[in-house]
Amino acid sequence: MTSTSVDRIALPDDLILLDVHADGVAVLTLNDPATRNSLSDRMMHALLSARQALDDLDAVRVVVVTGTGADFSAGGNLDDMSQRSGVFASEDPFKARDVNLRVVHKIPLAVHGIEVPTIAAVNGHAIGGGCDVALMCDIRLASQRAVFGESFLRVGLLPGDGGAWFLPRVVGLSRAMEMVLTAEFIDAGRAAEIGLVSRVVEHERLLEEALVLARRIARQPPNAARMSKRLLRFGAEASLADTLEMTANMQAQAQTSEEHRAAVARLAAAIKKR
Repeated sequence: MTSTSVDRIALPDDLILLDVHADGVAVLTLNDPATRNSLSDRMMHALLSARQALDDLDAVRVVVVTGTGADFSAGGNLDDMSQRSGVFASEDPFKARDVNLRVVHKIPLAVHGIEVPTIAAVNGHAIGGGCDVALMCDIRLASQRAVFGESFLRVGLLPGDGGAWFLPRVVGLSRAMEMVLTAEFIDAGRAAEIGLVSRVVEHERLLEEALVLARRIARQPPNAARMSKRLLRFGAEASLADTLEMTANMQAQAQTSEEHRAAVARLAAAIKKR
């Protein structure tokens, strides 16, 4: 793995660590191992702060999302549920709805909305909302120790942070129904079989493999990479005609850019050297 200098970005809360490598790769780490990196009210606000910080980092080309300790994220904070605190504080259904809209639902919009490509390096349990955070990323790599679960029904809840939208698009409706309605956990091998993750790697090499992949992506022309991400997402939802129209618009921007001309020149020079 290529060694690069790393800068840690100061954030309002240390529940999120944001490290930016000199090669354009940022690593966003959920950092609350005492609660298994659960999505507490405080963690959700920390995630939003991290997204705001990322928006100001023009040099970042790829973001890797992972967790500290043995877990990626255990999802909703059980203490908040038991003590009726945080996002569970209100017993008024209308106020609870507003909290979901104002706080919880900002997480899928924030993580899924990161403009540069994102890679989830799932280092352990990714349960409930934790599984959904991984689904919000563009690519998922799993440690051999990773475990996934859409386990909301175990606590009498729904996949309320976007999982109902993300999961069927990744694994298909039937498998999504099975995961949600049984609330059972699946291991990394099964997750790979159903397309929940791209591949499974040795636990000790997970972050290294994620960084290698991130650097391969970061070497690509950054504006074209961002547009490719947007185009693929658009194409997954739109008709062929609408996708071709969007493609024409984006390709026009790409093929008239200095970035395109520079990339062509580099490739032509490399071919001449062979």
